[in-house]
Amino acid sequence: MTRSQAADLSTAVEHALRAPSVHNTQPWRWRITPDTIELHADWDRHLAATDPDRRDLVLSCGAALHHLQVALAALGLAVRVHRLPDPEDSGHLATVEVRPGPGDEAEAALFDSIERRRTERRRMSHRPVPADHLAALVEQAPRFGAVLLPVTDADLRNRLTAALVEAAHEQEDTPGYQAELHLWTHRYADAHDGVPAANVSPAPVGFVGTSPLRRFPRATLTQPAQQPGRGPADDAAELLVVATPGDGQLDRLRAGEATSAVLLAATRLGLACTPLSQALEVDSSRRDVRVHVLRIPEHPQLIIRVGWPADGSAELPATPRRNLRSMLLPN
Repeated sequence: MTRSQAADLSTAVEHALRAPSVHNTQPWRWRITPDTIELHADWDRHLAATDPDRRDLVLSCGAALHHLQVALAALGLAVRVHRLPDPEDSGHLATVEVRPGPGDEAEAALFDSIERRRTERRRMSHRPVPADHLAALVEQAPRFGAVLLPVTDADLRNRLTAALVEAAHEQEDTPGYQAELHLWTHRYADAHDGVPAANVSPAPVGFVGTSPLRRFPRATLTQPAQQPGRGPADDAAELLVVATPGDGQLDRLRAGEATSAVLLAATRLGLACTPLSQALEVDSSRRDVRVHVLRIPEHPQLIIRVGWPADGSAELPATPRRNLRSMLLPN
């Protein structure tokens, strides 16, 4: 590996670190070798109460894997992705083999969205998301073996929102859940992970108890001002469900990749996004969403909220990220 190529691979992984992860735990580790980048799960960052079956953790790593592919494509590098390459090591999630270019143009087009993407937990605009925008997002998921299901029917959306709210209430009573939430929202100085209070806002007036968003114990981000003649119910954000044919580790990894592709494509369109995992972290709620709400054969893996940023919204700060050196595995 030449010095230039080594620098390119390290730079690409640095961009991959911007991927979203549950509670911003950044549960991944990396090994950079000549012509390859390995992605490994960091099981020490598993949220046992919040994410008992490690589904969120693998989804998070899948998002980082896709961010990596986008960054490599932007550098003009072609790749071949080997998912779950070692049957004796479940933590070795992928090896990305770097080949001579050209890079994938569709992936490279998403590169500028990596630094601009934020998780928007505030009220969104009353302006509807155009149907062609939703269609463009739906097209992203099948490239990774997943489907994206927009829940645009009013009755279906209400039932899905109710399932999210019910799951939140149930999860809040789960032993250890509140302790984990406190741990990852009250990080020690220079932790470079977790969810800062400056990235979370209180629920808008009128949404208390009915919001599909996770409730965080600290929230100092100001909600955008309500427009005259508009109420909180005018938030026109859409809910999209990422689902996969199966529910094994490979399905979840691919669902994470599809999620990343949808988030970056939405950001490129100027939309704000919120990954919502809480309703699917509770087994009974996840079953209810699949069987009684959506009535689909696929397995729901994540819900994504997308909409236009509300008028007057202040720019969201970037959440902290750990240094790559702290996550590198030895060769």
